Amino acid sequence: MKSDLRTLDSAYEEITHSRSRRAAKGALALVVATSLAACMVGPDYRKPALQVPEGFKEGVDWQRAEVNPQAAISSTWWRMYGDDQLNGLVEQALRANQSIASAEAAYRVALATVESSRASLFPVVTAGLSGARSGGNLAGLEGSGTSSTSVPASNSVIASGTVSWELDLWGEVRREVEEAKANAEASDAQLAGERISIAASVATDYFQLRQADYDIRALQEQQDIYGRILVMTQTGLKEGFASNDDVLNAQENLQTVIADLQTTETTREQDEHAIAVLTGTPPESFSIAPDPDYRFPSPDVPPALPSQLLERRYDVVSAERTAAGANASIGVAEAAYFPTLTLSAEGGFAHNTFAQLFTVPSRFWTLGPALAGTIFDGGERTAAVHKARATYDEDVATYRNTVLTAFQSVEDSLSSMNHLRAQEEAFARVLDSSSRLFASQQAQFNAGASSQQNVLTQRLTLIQAQESVRDTQALLAESNVTLVKNLGGGWQGNDAEMASAPAAASSPASKTATQPVPARSAD
Repeated sequence: MKSDLRTLDSAYEEITHSRSRRAAKGALALVVATSLAACMVGPDYRKPALQVPEGFKEGVDWQRAEVNPQAAISSTWWRMYGDDQLNGLVEQALRANQSIASAEAAYRVALATVESSRASLFPVVTAGLSGARSGGNLAGLEGSGTSSTSVPASNSVIASGTVSWELDLWGEVRREVEEAKANAEASDAQLAGERISIAASVATDYFQLRQADYDIRALQEQQDIYGRILVMTQTGLKEGFASNDDVLNAQENLQTVIADLQTTETTREQDEHAIAVLTGTPPESFSIAPDPDYRFPSPDVPPALPSQLLERRYDVVSAERTAAGANASIGVAEAAYFPTLTLSAEGGFAHNTFAQLFTVPSRFWTLGPALAGTIFDGGERTAAVHKARATYDEDVATYRNTVLTAFQSVEDSLSSMNHLRAQEEAFARVLDSSSRLFASQQAQFNAGASSQQNVLTQRLTLIQAQESVRDTQALLAESNVTLVKNLGGGWQGNDAEMASAPAAASSPASKTATQPVPARSAD
């Protein structure tokens, strides 16, 4: 502050030696305004401290590395699944989804708020032109005996301009700009989050629909087998080697499969409707052809960086930027303690004829500063500062909790994928055993050592084992999408690599498990 005072003193000494006293005062005022405008009340923002883990509990190969978010973020992560139809659906959703359109509009509102706040840093200039003609009779007071007087008509023309500038002495406007920019960045993160959320929803619903495609075919096959077993049991009841209880059990099994089939068909239809809405299409005009032989992708998860989660996950970024905006609002509230200085000037021309309006004798001007400050407000400003600080503390706590929740969600996804892979391997072994048993039953039936009903029963067991493997693969693909969402994006190096990379195959166990088993007629 002492250096500022010395600067002002030296400036004043130089100015007083100038030829024009008016120029000296103007220059001194400019130096004062510039020096004071450098002040900004309120705390400068520092990113809240966080404890970032070295790795993930459920991903032992994931280690911390140097932060380089752009090397891992991919804007087209869904292409790693190698499904052209899925690519088209996601890209259509990103173009037409109304939730994304709403978030994009909110982001534009935030940008406009930044521009509006920044405009307060500059003077306001207005101009006007007016004209009037007046005249008439002035009547005397009633009963006073005074006669009326005629006033000749006259003209007046005024052209004027005004300049008003409230100097940002204490940084209030700059803090408002800082707050608006942070809020705009938070809105931008929310837009990115909406995009990844919609893309993940499309991918998840798509994989659930493909899972339903396989389940429907499996249930239809089971329905056919249970129907044949019921007919056999009813025949056995007539011939005396089956009981009525056997018939009732066969009927119950058939009806249970029929009920499960209806539930699965409902699920598929609802998944299709959900995808239609996500892509901005009325469900009535939208359909996806069934594909019971769909191969579920499960790309390998490479080592990732825990620190990158804080750089790119949308809710973490949004929460951190919200805290930054709240910090700036403290400065806005504290600036209310200090007076405001407004510089205003008005000038123009006034005359009774337009032809003589813009002449030297017709000109007029006023120039002067206005200093205003609040002396007593009953504690309103103090309450505003307390509120701003409390809001900042709340947003910092929200930010830290968001980070913890982000790491939790990634841990949950990794845990789910780990156990689903083990489950897939177990079901693959069950499928292998069921395939051998079915082949054995067929061989015994062909040799006349086993009944047709035993073969059909073993065929049901085989179908259910196949269904368990496929359902687990579908859940694994869905869990992979959830992991992508929880990480805030894909992990491919760049879009070109992703577009050209083939879909990763499932584990060796799943390859064996999903091979179609040749079905021989049991007749």
